[in-house]
Amino acid sequence: MKLKQIVSLAGKNLLRHRRRTIITAGAVAVGLLMFILVDSLLTGIEEESNRNLIWFETGAAQVIHTGYLAERNDRPLKYAIDDAAEVEAELESAGLSATSRIVFSGELIVFKDPFPEDGSVMVTVYGIDPEDDDDVYHLPQTVSAGDFLEPGTNEALLGAWLAEDIGAEVGYPITIVTRTRQGFYQTIDLEVAGILNTPNPVINRTAVFMPEGVAADYLQMGGAATEISVASELGRTLPELTREMQQQIAGAPNLRVADWRTLAADAVAIAEAKESSSGIVLLLVFIIAAVGVSNTVLMSTLERTQELGMMRAIGMRDREVMTTLLVEAAGIGLLGGIIGIVLGAGGVALMVERGIDYGSLIRDTNVGYRVTQVIYGAWNLPTFGRALVVGVVISVVTAFVPVRRAVRMSVIDSLRRTS
Repeated sequence: MKLKQIVSLAGKNLLRHRRRTIITAGAVAVGLLMFILVDSLLTGIEEESNRNLIWFETGAAQVIHTGYLAERNDRPLKYAIDDAAEVEAELESAGLSATSRIVFSGELIVFKDPFPEDGSVMVTVYGIDPEDDDDVYHLPQTVSAGDFLEPGTNEALLGAWLAEDIGAEVGYPITIVTRTRQGFYQTIDLEVAGILNTPNPVINRTAVFMPEGVAADYLQMGGAATEISVASELGRTLPELTREMQQQIAGAPNLRVADWRTLAADAVAIAEAKESSSGIVLLLVFIIAAVGVSNTVLMSTLERTQELGMMRAIGMRDREVMTTLLVEAAGIGLLGGIIGIVLGAGGVALMVERGIDYGSLIRDTNVGYRVTQVIYGAWNLPTFGRALVVGVVISVVTAFVPVRRAVRMSVIDSLRRTS
């Protein structure tokens, strides 16, 4: 029997058993729908998380001291970039958008009246240049109350969640206790100028911003900065950008360039670990779908035992019978894949447009990703193609065992068996 005839016979069988075909294709479609939706959600989370890292924490890449990266989480001032203004000018001469920052850890202290109660919390303080920080970062657009910083003023911006936790409002006084570059204790009194509600939970939860010049005076930095950040540049890939930056600082052996993936290695590792876990979840989804398909194909085969025996009795070889049944399974997988893709496209469009609100979970839990409130999906077109292929493959693979079992039964036993 030719392949064309086998395909024609398989198609007729699918149309003859419409109800069974639809039920089995529906099982495949549900599995593929879940796969497409989860993939879209993970892709959207990863894209937004990476974007928020770059826009609010790291820039596309940074120039840092060679010893800074290993201790970056402790925010050490001893590994500062001397003559930071000159290094920043070198980067800008190459057409790069750059800004320097002084980042350090401190204890934020508040006192009852005007605050609800006395207390303290550890924070990360960013000394920024209010005039050019927005060349790299996106802070001014996130001011939800008050005003952005003015150069040379003892003012501060607080992350929205931090302000909420301590009961801070615009105009309230705060005190930062930290150590200078030389290691001496220093007290910095500031007034809250504004509240930042960013899409980055790390900034919302623990960040305090103040003018870089004021921070430099209090910390005795002497023109040094802890990092010089560069924005993503059109026409330059990340490797090209870092190579260009490295060329500009080639004469400073104590400095190095680190891209955002290196600077945010912990966050990237968490995201990768979560993707692996999600891959296991997806595998379980497909196992469930496979069991459904296998059971349906098995029931279909048992119901058609006499029919299969008759086909073999009139001269069809076992291989042709198996091929016919597997082509039927492939047809079911193809139909289920198409249905799953159509439903998945609708679901992805809804998640891209409206998203899913996880605000209450993210507010109180550090999930690793730099996302807050509503999480949006993203279009990942190759996933639709993979879903269609997987739908066909999973149907054929799960149908193989019951089909093989059916053709191994003798013709006489097949004809005698009642459905």
